[in-house]
Amino acid sequence: MPKLPGINHKEAISALNKAGYKILREGKHTILSNGTRILTIPRHNPINSYTMGGIIKDAGLSQEAFKKLL
Repeated sequence: MPKLPGINHKEAISALNKAGYKILREGKHTILSNGTRILTIPRHNPINSYTMGGIIKDAGLSQEAFKKLL
């Protein structure tokens, strides 16, 4: 699995919105859902590449598909 560079949390949330995820609530973390899956995005910059890789996997996306959404 190729490494992703650190990504700004706002860019990650924007890309996941394009993938069909909606914001449920915001605090120290942003909670997103598409109706079946729930994702937790930390609100610090940049998001660690390993953490972002796990979020992308949990969202059911490939890294290539996520990069296209950015």
